[in-house]
Amino acid sequence: MSEVSVKDQIKQLVELQKIDEGIYSYKKDLKEKPEEIIIVKQELDRKKDKLKELEDGIKIKQVRRKEKEVDLQAKEDGMAKANGQLSQLKTNKEYKAKLTEIESLKADKSVIEEKILIFFDEIDLINKNIEKGKQNLIEEEKKYLDEKKKVEQIVRDLEEKVKILDNKRKQILVGINPIFLSRYERILVNKNGVGMVPVVNGSCTGCYMNVPAQKVNEIKKHEDLIFCEVCARILYIEEEL
Repeated sequence: MSEVSVKDQIKQLVELQKIDEGIYSYKKDLKEKPEEIIIVKQELDRKKDKLKELEDGIKIKQVRRKEKEVDLQAKEDGMAKANGQLSQLKTNKEYKAKLTEIESLKADKSVIEEKILIFFDEIDLINKNIEKGKQNLIEEEKKYLDEKKKVEQIVRDLEEKVKILDNKRKQILVGINPIFLSRYERILVNKNGVGMVPVVNGSCTGCYMNVPAQKVNEIKKHEDLIFCEVCARILYIEEEL
């Protein structure tokens, strides 16, 4: 293969590399952008779960409050019954015992009333937190839907850009030596989209290691593809093309 022909091949590979860098970059964004939405959705779901916990918690407290109200009614009924029995008692001993029973019922009633009031306060606080959570959830859902819409548009744009670059790539491939192309593409895959890099100030810009002077001279001859001894990428010198 003549010097001019190899040089021309390297020029085309350089052009191909520029296209492939764009394709790899866009595809990376195509992978990462939907993940951003997943994170926002996870946060939204977490807040929904928290709101449900509050709603479930308030139901439990309401049930317990009603149970206490039933207990309170029982104590009040007991007191009414005991008070009604006082006039029927015949001895002081029976009368004192009944008064002691009534006082005990009063004390129990007071404790239950206090617990009911605490439940009312707790339920009121939870209701406020639920209302606040619902408002926050509305904002979060709007944020999620807006972000989702933006990302979907970005994805469509990226897909279109990849499609355009893919078409350009196909056009360039026609003029590239299949052997050179095979070597380049193998490196491209293994090096995450960078198969060919320039030598700048005597260093490989792929791994930033020094390129020996002898190898630099080989690159300038354009007789064959020259590879970095460290990162294995194809090397070229921009000003020599």
